[in-house]
Amino acid sequence: MVATIAFDLDGTLIDSAPDIAHAVNAMLTEESAEMLTLAEVTGFIGNGLPHLVKLVVEARGMDMARHDALTACVLAHYTRAGSAYTVLYPQVRAALDALSTSGHRLTLCTNKPERAARDVLAHFGLESLFATVIGGDSLTTRKPDPAMLFAALGDDGPPIYVGDSEVDAETAQRAGVNFLLHTEGYRKSPAETLPHAARFDDFAQLPALVTQLLAQDSACQAR
Repeated sequence: MVATIAFDLDGTLIDSAPDIAHAVNAMLTEESAEMLTLAEVTGFIGNGLPHLVKLVVEARGMDMARHDALTACVLAHYTRAGSAYTVLYPQVRAALDALSTSGHRLTLCTNKPERAARDVLAHFGLESLFATVIGGDSLTTRKPDPAMLFAALGDDGPPIYVGDSEVDAETAQRAGVNFLLHTEGYRKSPAETLPHAARFDDFAQLPALVTQLLAQDSACQAR
């Protein structure tokens, strides 16, 4: 049995927090505001760039009326950096290759702007592995609204969502989709408090988890 497997991006496939923090602090420097630590910026990741910048503006007591302009500024700095400080989590490439070779359809469902997400995939040579890319500006809604996940999954094969955060877990739950939790990402709550079918800390474990999950679902349907 083959599945359609949608992946989150930041905190799931990639550790992009250093690049995001660099872009945020470049904007803050231009605004003569005090920079934020990497840990602070990482804590803001998960609900998309506009929300992240909203939290930055609130943290630094800036004018919320300039939110759109500041968001555009952060995105411009992030785009220019070209994933300079971003890395794939260990074994991501091997896991994606193994899943694709096994016939699974891979898609992306991220609150990162679509163009930026595609640029990251291209930077790491992964774009050909993903049949569909749904970003935070692809639709009129963002995660945890399940519409993004439905768009990423389509109707081909049993659906699975792989993510790292509370937002991802809620999105999968609202969509009624099995969720696999990557525990090394940007989650803020204990892993056991998030609804998930299984969790993993090493992408080398993912292909086997997918196989097990599909076997369990097939057995349940046969009863």
